[in-house]
Amino acid sequence: MTGETKKYIVEVEKAREGENGKPSIGPVYRNVLVKDGFRPLPQGFDSCWDIFYHSVKKYPSNRMLGERKIVKGKAGPYVWLTYKEVHDTVLQVGASIRSRGVAQGGRCGILGANCSNWVISMQACNAHGLFCVPLYDTLGAGAVQYIISHAQISIAFVEETKISEVLKSFPCSTEEYLKTIVSFGKVTMEQKEASANFGVNMYSWNEFLQLGINKKYELPTKKKTDICTIMYTSGTTGNPKGVMISHESILSIISGVNQQLESMNEEFSEADVYLSYLPLAHIFDRVMEELFISKGASIGFWQKDIKQLLDDIKELKPSVISAVPRVLDRIYSGLVEKISSAGILKYALFNAAYSYKLWYMNKGYKHHEAAPIFDKLVFNKVKEGLGGNLRLIQSGAAPLSPNVETFLRVVTCANVLQGYGLTETCAGSFVARPNELSMIGTVGPPLPVVDVCLESVPEMGYDALSGTPPRGEICIRGKCLFSGYYKNEDLTKEVMNDEWFHTGDIGEWQPDGSMKIIDRKKNIFKLSQGEYVSVENLESIYSLSSTVDAIWIYGNSYESFLVAVVNPNLESLKHWAEVNEVSGDFNTICEDPRAKKYIIGELTKIGKENKLKGFEFIKAVYLDPTPFDMERDLLTPTYKKKRAKFFKYYQNVIEDMYKSK
Repeated sequence: MTGETKKYIVEVEKAREGENGKPSIGPVYRNVLVKDGFRPLPQGFDSCWDIFYHSVKKYPSNRMLGERKIVKGKAGPYVWLTYKEVHDTVLQVGASIRSRGVAQGGRCGILGANCSNWVISMQACNAHGLFCVPLYDTLGAGAVQYIISHAQISIAFVEETKISEVLKSFPCSTEEYLKTIVSFGKVTMEQKEASANFGVNMYSWNEFLQLGINKKYELPTKKKTDICTIMYTSGTTGNPKGVMISHESILSIISGVNQQLESMNEEFSEADVYLSYLPLAHIFDRVMEELFISKGASIGFWQKDIKQLLDDIKELKPSVISAVPRVLDRIYSGLVEKISSAGILKYALFNAAYSYKLWYMNKGYKHHEAAPIFDKLVFNKVKEGLGGNLRLIQSGAAPLSPNVETFLRVVTCANVLQGYGLTETCAGSFVARPNELSMIGTVGPPLPVVDVCLESVPEMGYDALSGTPPRGEICIRGKCLFSGYYKNEDLTKEVMNDEWFHTGDIGEWQPDGSMKIIDRKKNIFKLSQGEYVSVENLESIYSLSSTVDAIWIYGNSYESFLVAVVNPNLESLKHWAEVNEVSGDFNTICEDPRAKKYIIGELTKIGKENKLKGFEFIKAVYLDPTPFDMERDLLTPTYKKKRAKFFKYYQNVIEDMYKSK
């Protein structure tokens, strides 16, 4: 890419050859929108509280937070709080917090699924300059206790059903810090007594609100550089890391997203409705909700039941959804199954409409211009099934399969965009552009708020200065970066170098200036013949097979070949079993040696199509009908594989696969 003109990025610094054993660094690029410099933050916005307060003044009667009312076990319509109503409750909660002796700089924990009280508690933290610290019980056993103690949390807001999780942390978390627990709902006398035994006061939501009545506290002055939140991320080993994020980081990302959307006439407005489903304990959803709040838009919460998510979507009729690939894969599979069982005529009509629309989209037509007649006759049913108003689906946290992304771009009548970022970069660093099918499988160009370069990784064969194409570790610079790891300066120094954050992810610049994530720097091992294997790259290639829902590949320096555990695709494997007269349920089919041979054959085809080397082919597989999940501690909350946990869980299976060859 060096020396070439790219459509969406511009070079701002030249490449540098490595010296004294250091790796070479490719050119520094930024979004073409900011070729002359980054846009300054709006005047008068120094904190996330300023975002909310501005919207309260501008849109007091707008719907802000909505939840479905449950009557006799069934969810009814959404019931809404206005911006003014939320603001008044936030001030009341803030006064109650201050009455408990918690002031600016104090740590406030929040544990529970997304709901109105979660956001109200968060805004109370913003108002009084408290560090909002999400408590996330799926980070592993003991994580809640660890975070409460490590972050020195003095007050915690907790979902009613999660109170037991906090009580389990006693007495360790109460010895120095935790003195107040507030339930989002009710509390029992037993819970109050249990906490009182350790010097902790516990309140129901309504009881807590009473503490601040008739008490006035001035809101403290807040600076952009003040810490807004400490978000703990799991990583794949060790204790969770506390990522300190400033107000400036969040404000910068919001500004960058707005600038990007404005340039495409796709900006958000007060008319937008956002489905709050991804955990607010993750930076992705936290930033998205702050962004919609800044526009005076509406945020509707899900029922906390994945089986009811589509029903929530139909009732809420959102215009924007943020999701992880697993949810989109489920939507894709459900649509494919419905289409396949609709009858020959409807199936043929759908395929004809799909091919026609995709052909015109590939020609450069926008999705709503490519086949308006087929949108009304065929794809409108899909659109209505997703509420009827959906215009943007954002996918993050993990790679979205190109065939799923393509399918959803065509049939949902909405823009489907992949993005990339980490907690340390305040979520968004790259976002694909709508109506650019060439960006499918990429995360798009950088947002107009960061500088990006690639650093060579010689031991993996990645060269940031190569023109065919440049590859290397993605490094990011900008005001959106985190302020360091809480109480861990050594780890901060490991990933920060001269203002550059080293992501650990391997990227590949595309001809138009978009980025493709192809590998992970640390996931590399050597086989017995001395060949290095980049495991995540291989997993992304083998995942292209329609027979594979998920795959984990294993190898070590004592063996000469690779083995894999595969979650096979249910429909694909059952179809194969019918054709080949293999009987039994899904579990039984997975155990059949003929099924394993079939899957290896399909993986081999993919390997040959992608010109893999001989040692990169899979020689043995184990078919697990149960999807990889967090319940078995195989995945992080952002669906990254915990490779050490995979090895421990499947150790006997691995040994059997190697013995069988």
